Amino acid sequence: MKDALLSTVIDEYSTVEAFASVLALEEKALTAVEPLETLPPIVEKKTELVGKLSTLEQLRDAQLAELGFPAGWQGMELAAGTDARLAAQWSLLQQAAERARRSNTLNGSLIRTRMDYNQRALEALNIAVRTERVGFYGADGRIPASNGL
Repeated sequence: MKDALLSTVIDEYSTVEAFASVLALEEKALTAVEPLETLPPIVEKKTELVGKLSTLEQLRDAQLAELGFPAGWQGMELAAGTDARLAAQWSLLQQAAERARRSNTLNGSLIRTRMDYNQRALEALNIAVRTERVGFYGADGRIPASNGL
């Protein structure tokens, strides 16, 4: 049964590494001038990998229970203490998860920065519209001639 648990932890590690790779692509997209074309497939892949990680975590918890260990981190720590191969893979998984967490935090900051920039740009446009007391764009999508532009 420990071999099955070891296999699951190895699969989790591989999936977390794949997730970290997708996060690196996301970071690159978020720092690009026009990220909108590249972000949808990245978000789709992230969602797929999160689902896979959730499934693997549930499987790992079931395997821990079959071995008489509690679920989650505590159970893995106990199980890793009884098997050197499992301990090594668990350590690799923990390190990969920490790298992915840091990347995800960075990407969250990039997203917040971009959203803040967009909000400020929108506010600037709204101020311009209120100052001119006419619509910035006409109903036809063009700038009205009365704006003096």
